[in-house]
Amino acid sequence: MYKISVVLPTYNRLDRLQKVLSGLEKQDYGTNHFEVVVVSDGSQDGTNEYLQNAETPLNLSPVIQENQGVAVARNKGYQKAQGEYILFIDDDVYPTPNLITEHLAMHAEHGEGDVVVVGPMLTPDDFDMAPWVRWEQAMLVKQYDSMLNKEWEATARQFYTGNTSLKRKFLVDAGGFDPSFRRAEDVELAYRLDDMGLKFIFHFDAVGYHYADRSFNSWMNIASAYGKNDVIFTYQRGEDWLLPVILKEYWGRHIFVRALTQLAIGRPKIVDLITQMLKFLSTLFGAIGLKKGAQFAYSGIFNLRYFHGIAEELGGRDQFFELAIKEKNN
Repeated sequence: MYKISVVLPTYNRLDRLQKVLSGLEKQDYGTNHFEVVVVSDGSQDGTNEYLQNAETPLNLSPVIQENQGVAVARNKGYQKAQGEYILFIDDDVYPTPNLITEHLAMHAEHGEGDVVVVGPMLTPDDFDMAPWVRWEQAMLVKQYDSMLNKEWEATARQFYTGNTSLKRKFLVDAGGFDPSFRRAEDVELAYRLDDMGLKFIFHFDAVGYHYADRSFNSWMNIASAYGKNDVIFTYQRGEDWLLPVILKEYWGRHIFVRALTQLAIGRPKIVDLITQMLKFLSTLFGAIGLKKGAQFAYSGIFNLRYFHGIAEELGGRDQFFELAIKEKNN
Protein backbone atom coordinates (compact mmCIF):
# COMPACT_ATOMS: atom_id res chain seq x y z
CA MET A 1 0.00 0.00 0.00
CA TYR A 2 1.45 3.32 -1.08
CA LYS A 3 0.60 6.75 0.25
CA ILE A 4 0.26 8.05 -3.30
CA SER A 5 0.09 6.69 -6.83
CA VAL A 6 0.93 8.69 -9.94
CA VAL A 7 -1.48 7.94 -12.80
CA LEU A 8 -0.17 8.89 -16.21
CA PRO A 9 -2.09 8.22 -19.46
CA THR A 10 -0.07 8.31 -22.67
CA TYR A 11 -0.56 8.00 -26.40
CA ASN A 12 2.26 7.90 -28.97
CA ARG A 13 4.62 10.19 -27.06
CA LEU A 14 7.43 7.86 -26.11
CA ASP A 15 10.18 10.50 -26.10
CA ARG A 16 8.11 12.86 -23.96
CA LEU A 17 6.96 10.05 -21.68
CA GLN A 18 10.56 8.99 -21.02
CA LYS A 19 11.41 12.53 -19.92
CA VAL A 20 8.41 12.67 -17.58
CA LEU A 21 9.39 9.33 -16.04
CA SER A 22 12.96 10.60 -15.60
CA GLY A 23 11.50 13.52 -13.64
CA LEU A 24 9.54 11.13 -11.44
CA GLU A 25 12.77 9.18 -10.78
CA LYS A 26 14.22 12.39 -9.28
CA GLN A 27 11.41 13.01 -6.78
CA ASP A 28 12.65 13.99 -3.33
CA TYR A 29 9.80 11.96 -1.85
CA GLY A 30 11.74 8.78 -2.65
CA THR A 31 10.85 6.33 -5.39
CA ASN A 32 10.20 3.49 -2.92
CA HIS A 33 7.29 5.42 -1.38
CA PHE A 34 5.09 5.84 -4.46
CA GLU A 35 4.07 3.95 -7.57
CA VAL A 36 3.59 5.08 -11.15
CA VAL A 37 0.75 3.61 -13.20
CA VAL A 38 1.25 4.40 -16.88
CA VAL A 39 -1.68 3.62 -19.16
CA SER A 40 -0.81 3.34 -22.84
CA ASP A 41 -3.99 4.18 -24.75
CA GLY A 42 -3.36 2.29 -27.97
CA SER A 43 0.17 3.63 -28.54
CA GLN A 44 1.93 2.36 -31.67
CA ASP A 45 5.30 4.12 -31.36
CA GLY A 46 7.16 1.61 -29.19
CA THR A 47 5.64 2.84 -25.92
CA ASN A 48 4.18 -0.55 -25.03
CA GLU A 49 7.45 -2.39 -25.51
CA TYR A 50 9.33 0.26 -23.55
CA LEU A 51 6.93 0.06 -20.59
CA GLN A 52 7.09 -3.73 -20.49
CA ASN A 53 10.90 -3.76 -20.46
CA ALA A 54 11.85 -0.49 -18.75
CA GLU A 55 14.73 -0.53 -16.32
CA THR A 56 13.85 2.09 -13.71
CA PRO A 57 13.94 2.60 -9.93
CA LEU A 58 10.27 3.52 -10.11
CA ASN A 59 7.57 1.14 -8.92
CA LEU A 60 6.20 1.10 -12.45
CA SER A 61 2.89 -0.57 -13.29
CA PRO A 62 2.14 -0.46 -17.03
CA VAL A 63 -1.37 -0.88 -18.38
CA ILE A 64 -1.79 -1.54 -22.10
CA GLN A 65 -5.18 -0.97 -23.72
CA GLU A 66 -6.66 -0.39 -27.15
CA ASN A 67 -7.27 3.25 -27.96
CA GLN A 68 -10.37 4.24 -26.00
CA GLY A 69 -9.65 7.81 -24.95
CA VAL A 70 -8.08 9.51 -21.98
CA ALA A 71 -11.13 9.11 -19.69
CA VAL A 72 -10.97 5.33 -19.96
CA ALA A 73 -7.18 5.43 -19.56
CA ARG A 74 -7.37 7.44 -16.34
CA ASN A 75 -10.11 5.18 -15.01
CA LYS A 76 -7.99 2.10 -15.69
CA GLY A 77 -5.08 3.85 -14.01
CA TYR A 78 -6.70 4.77 -10.72
CA GLN A 79 -8.50 1.40 -10.56
CA LYS A 80 -5.15 -0.40 -10.75
CA ALA A 81 -3.43 2.02 -8.37
CA GLN A 82 -2.86 1.06 -4.74
CA GLY A 83 -2.20 4.50 -3.28
CA GLU A 84 -4.41 6.32 -0.80
CA TYR A 85 -3.98 9.40 -2.98
CA ILE A 86 -3.95 9.67 -6.75
CA LEU A 87 -1.79 12.26 -8.50
CA PHE A 88 -2.77 12.72 -12.14
CA ILE A 89 -0.18 14.11 -14.50
CA ASP A 90 -0.03 14.10 -18.30
CA ASP A 91 2.68 12.75 -20.57
CA ASP A 92 3.69 16.30 -21.52
CA VAL A 93 3.99 17.64 -17.96
CA TYR A 94 7.51 17.40 -16.54
CA PRO A 95 7.45 17.17 -12.73
CA THR A 96 9.74 19.29 -10.58
CA PRO A 97 11.63 17.27 -7.91
CA ASN A 98 9.27 18.26 -5.10
CA LEU A 99 6.00 17.75 -6.98
CA ILE A 100 4.79 14.77 -4.95
CA THR A 101 6.04 16.22 -1.65
CA GLU A 102 4.15 19.47 -2.27
CA HIS A 103 0.91 17.74 -3.18
CA LEU A 104 0.99 15.61 -0.04
CA ALA A 105 2.01 18.58 2.11
CA MET A 106 -1.06 20.49 0.98
CA HIS A 107 -3.32 17.53 1.77
CA ALA A 108 -1.72 17.30 5.22
CA GLU A 109 -2.19 21.03 5.78
CA HIS A 110 -5.91 20.58 5.20
CA GLY A 111 -6.16 17.65 7.58
CA GLU A 112 -6.05 15.09 4.77
CA GLY A 113 -9.71 15.89 4.31
CA ASP A 114 -12.08 16.50 1.44
CA VAL A 115 -9.83 18.55 -0.83
CA VAL A 116 -8.55 18.42 -4.38
CA VAL A 117 -5.10 19.94 -4.89
CA VAL A 118 -4.39 21.61 -8.23
CA GLY A 119 -0.81 22.49 -9.17
CA PRO A 120 0.28 24.81 -11.99
CA MET A 121 1.44 23.68 -15.41
CA LEU A 122 4.01 26.36 -16.20
CA THR A 123 5.59 27.28 -19.51
CA PRO A 124 9.13 25.86 -19.92
CA ASP A 125 11.90 28.16 -21.09
CA ASP A 126 13.63 25.47 -23.17
CA PHE A 127 10.74 24.60 -25.49
CA ASP A 128 9.52 26.38 -28.61
CA MET A 129 5.73 26.17 -28.42
CA ALA A 130 3.42 26.74 -31.35
CA PRO A 131 2.06 30.30 -31.00
CA TRP A 132 -1.53 29.17 -30.44
CA VAL A 133 -0.38 26.86 -27.64
CA ARG A 134 1.68 29.70 -26.15
CA TRP A 135 -1.50 31.79 -26.07
CA GLU A 136 -3.26 28.96 -24.24
CA GLN A 137 -0.39 28.77 -21.74
CA ALA A 138 -0.57 32.53 -21.21
CA MET A 139 -4.26 32.19 -20.33
CA LEU A 140 -3.41 29.46 -17.81
CA VAL A 141 -0.73 31.63 -16.19
CA LYS A 142 -3.25 34.48 -16.01
CA GLN A 143 -5.56 32.21 -14.01
CA TYR A 144 -2.70 31.19 -11.74
CA ASP A 145 -1.82 34.84 -11.07
CA SER A 146 -5.44 35.63 -10.21
CA MET A 147 -5.56 32.79 -7.70
CA LEU A 148 -2.17 33.71 -6.23
CA ASN A 149 -3.34 37.31 -5.83
CA LYS A 150 -6.50 36.08 -4.05
CA GLU A 151 -8.73 37.63 -6.69
CA TRP A 152 -10.69 34.39 -6.64
CA GLU A 153 -10.37 30.87 -5.29
CA ALA A 154 -9.88 27.69 -7.27
CA THR A 155 -13.08 25.95 -8.35
CA ALA A 156 -14.06 22.87 -10.31
CA ARG A 157 -13.39 24.88 -13.48
CA GLN A 158 -9.65 24.78 -12.64
CA PHE A 159 -9.53 20.98 -12.29
CA TYR A 160 -6.91 20.18 -14.94
CA THR A 161 -5.73 16.59 -14.69
CA GLY A 162 -2.30 17.47 -16.04
CA ASN A 163 -1.33 18.17 -12.41
CA THR A 164 -3.88 17.43 -9.70
CA SER A 165 -4.34 15.09 -6.73
CA LEU A 166 -7.08 13.75 -4.50
CA LYS A 167 -7.95 10.72 -2.41
CA ARG A 168 -8.60 7.60 -4.44
CA LYS A 169 -11.83 6.96 -2.52
CA PHE A 170 -13.36 10.13 -3.93
CA LEU A 171 -12.74 8.92 -7.48
CA VAL A 172 -14.37 5.61 -6.60
CA ASP A 173 -17.34 7.33 -4.94
CA ALA A 174 -17.80 9.66 -7.90
CA GLY A 175 -17.63 6.81 -10.43
CA GLY A 176 -14.50 8.12 -12.17
CA PHE A 177 -14.33 9.87 -15.52
CA ASP A 178 -17.19 9.67 -18.00
CA PRO A 179 -15.86 8.02 -21.21
CA SER A 180 -18.56 9.69 -23.31
CA PHE A 181 -16.60 12.94 -23.06
CA ARG A 182 -13.53 13.17 -25.27
CA ARG A 183 -12.88 16.75 -24.14
CA ALA A 184 -13.46 18.42 -20.76
CA GLU A 185 -13.85 14.99 -19.16
CA ASP A 186 -11.80 16.29 -16.24
CA VAL A 187 -14.06 19.30 -15.64
CA GLU A 188 -17.17 17.12 -15.88
CA LEU A 189 -15.77 14.93 -13.11
CA ALA A 190 -14.81 18.03 -11.13
CA TYR A 191 -18.41 19.22 -11.08
CA ARG A 192 -19.45 15.89 -9.57
CA LEU A 193 -16.65 16.11 -7.00
CA ASP A 194 -17.82 19.63 -6.17
CA ASP A 195 -21.38 18.33 -5.70
CA MET A 196 -19.91 15.81 -3.24
CA GLY A 197 -18.61 18.71 -1.15
CA LEU A 198 -14.91 18.61 -2.06
CA LYS A 199 -12.94 21.84 -1.91
CA PHE A 200 -10.48 22.78 -4.66
CA ILE A 201 -7.11 24.15 -3.54
CA PHE A 202 -4.57 25.80 -5.83
CA HIS A 203 -0.99 25.19 -4.69
CA PHE A 204 1.58 27.11 -6.73
CA ASP A 205 4.58 25.21 -5.33
CA ALA A 206 3.42 21.87 -6.83
CA VAL A 207 4.92 22.71 -10.22
CA GLY A 208 4.93 20.81 -13.46
CA TYR A 209 6.30 22.22 -16.72
CA HIS A 210 3.96 21.87 -19.66
CA TYR A 211 5.63 20.75 -22.89
CA ALA A 212 2.38 21.12 -24.80
CA ASP A 213 2.34 20.35 -28.50
CA ARG A 214 -0.82 20.25 -30.61
CA SER A 215 -1.81 21.19 -34.13
CA PHE A 216 -3.73 24.34 -34.93
CA ASN A 217 -6.80 22.31 -35.92
CA SER A 218 -6.68 20.31 -32.70
CA TRP A 219 -6.38 23.49 -30.63
CA MET A 220 -9.24 25.10 -32.53
CA ASN A 221 -11.49 22.04 -32.15
CA ILE A 222 -10.84 21.97 -28.41
CA ALA A 223 -12.41 25.42 -28.13
CA SER A 224 -15.57 24.27 -29.96
CA ALA A 225 -15.79 21.10 -27.86
CA TYR A 226 -15.52 23.07 -24.62
CA GLY A 227 -18.40 25.29 -25.72
CA LYS A 228 -20.62 22.33 -26.61
CA ASN A 229 -19.77 20.51 -23.40
CA ASP A 230 -20.61 23.53 -21.25
CA VAL A 231 -24.14 23.42 -22.66
CA ILE A 232 -24.32 19.67 -22.00
CA PHE A 233 -23.09 20.17 -18.43
CA THR A 234 -25.80 22.80 -17.90
CA TYR A 235 -28.83 20.98 -19.30
CA GLN A 236 -27.96 17.29 -19.02
CA ARG A 237 -25.70 17.14 -15.95
CA GLY A 238 -27.59 19.44 -13.60
CA GLU A 239 -25.07 22.32 -13.53
CA ASP A 240 -27.84 24.90 -13.99
CA TRP A 241 -25.62 27.77 -12.88
CA LEU A 242 -22.94 27.23 -15.53
CA LEU A 243 -24.33 28.61 -18.79
CA PRO A 244 -25.84 31.72 -17.13
CA VAL A 245 -22.40 32.50 -15.65
CA ILE A 246 -20.71 31.98 -19.03
CA LEU A 247 -23.19 34.23 -20.82
CA LYS A 248 -22.74 36.95 -18.21
CA GLU A 249 -18.99 36.64 -18.76
CA TYR A 250 -19.61 36.97 -22.49
CA TRP A 251 -20.72 40.59 -22.06
CA GLY A 252 -17.43 41.32 -20.32
CA ARG A 253 -15.38 40.11 -23.26
CA HIS A 254 -13.48 42.59 -25.42
CA ILE A 255 -15.72 44.46 -27.86
CA PHE A 256 -13.71 42.89 -30.72
CA VAL A 257 -14.65 39.39 -29.53
CA ARG A 258 -18.31 40.30 -29.20
CA ALA A 259 -18.32 41.86 -32.66
CA LEU A 260 -16.88 38.68 -34.14
CA THR A 261 -19.41 36.47 -32.41
CA GLN A 262 -22.35 38.66 -33.35
CA LEU A 263 -21.25 38.49 -36.97
CA ALA A 264 -20.33 34.84 -37.20
CA ILE A 265 -21.62 32.38 -34.61
CA GLY A 266 -24.20 29.99 -35.93
CA ARG A 267 -22.82 30.59 -39.42
CA PRO A 268 -20.11 27.96 -39.96
CA LYS A 269 -18.75 29.31 -43.25
CA ILE A 270 -18.28 32.78 -41.79
CA VAL A 271 -16.68 31.28 -38.68
CA ASP A 272 -14.21 29.39 -40.86
CA LEU A 273 -13.47 32.48 -42.98
CA ILE A 274 -12.81 34.69 -39.98
CA THR A 275 -10.68 31.97 -38.39
CA GLN A 276 -8.44 31.82 -41.45
CA MET A 277 -8.20 35.62 -41.60
CA LEU A 278 -7.22 35.84 -37.94
CA LYS A 279 -4.71 33.03 -38.33
CA PHE A 280 -3.11 34.93 -41.22
CA LEU A 281 -2.97 38.10 -39.12
CA SER A 282 -1.49 36.27 -36.15
CA THR A 283 1.24 34.82 -38.38
CA LEU A 284 1.93 38.24 -39.87
CA PHE A 285 2.04 39.96 -36.48
CA GLY A 286 4.36 37.27 -35.15
CA ALA A 287 6.71 37.63 -38.13
CA ILE A 288 7.10 41.39 -37.61
CA GLY A 289 7.49 41.12 -33.86
CA LEU A 290 4.04 42.29 -32.77
CA LYS A 291 3.57 39.55 -30.19
CA LYS A 292 0.61 41.20 -28.47
CA GLY A 293 -1.17 41.55 -31.78
CA ALA A 294 -0.59 37.87 -32.56
CA GLN A 295 -1.86 36.81 -29.15
CA PHE A 296 -4.91 39.04 -29.54
CA ALA A 297 -5.72 37.33 -32.85
CA TYR A 298 -5.47 33.87 -31.25
CA SER A 299 -7.75 35.07 -28.45
CA GLY A 300 -10.27 36.07 -31.10
CA ILE A 301 -10.09 32.65 -32.74
CA PHE A 302 -10.47 30.70 -29.51
CA ASN A 303 -13.38 32.78 -28.23
CA LEU A 304 -15.13 32.69 -31.59
CA ARG A 305 -14.88 28.89 -31.82
CA TYR A 306 -15.90 28.50 -28.17
CA PHE A 307 -19.05 30.61 -28.42
CA HIS A 308 -19.86 29.07 -31.81
CA GLY A 309 -19.72 25.66 -30.08
CA ILE A 310 -22.20 26.90 -27.49
CA ALA A 311 -24.52 28.22 -30.20
CA GLU A 312 -24.38 24.95 -32.16
CA GLU A 313 -25.27 22.91 -29.08
CA LEU A 314 -28.10 25.30 -28.20
CA GLY A 315 -29.56 24.99 -31.71
CA GLY A 316 -28.31 28.16 -33.43
CA ARG A 317 -27.42 31.83 -33.15
CA ASP A 318 -30.97 32.93 -32.25
CA GLN A 319 -31.03 30.67 -29.21
CA PHE A 320 -27.57 31.89 -28.15
CA PHE A 321 -28.40 35.58 -28.32
CA GLU A 322 -31.82 35.11 -26.76
CA LEU A 323 -30.20 33.58 -23.69
CA ALA A 324 -27.26 36.00 -23.72
CA ILE A 325 -29.53 39.06 -23.76
CA LYS A 326 -31.63 37.52 -21.01
CA GLU A 327 -28.58 37.14 -18.80
CA LYS A 328 -27.38 40.65 -19.63
CA ASN A 329 -30.69 42.06 -18.43
CA ASN A 330 -30.85 39.97 -15.24
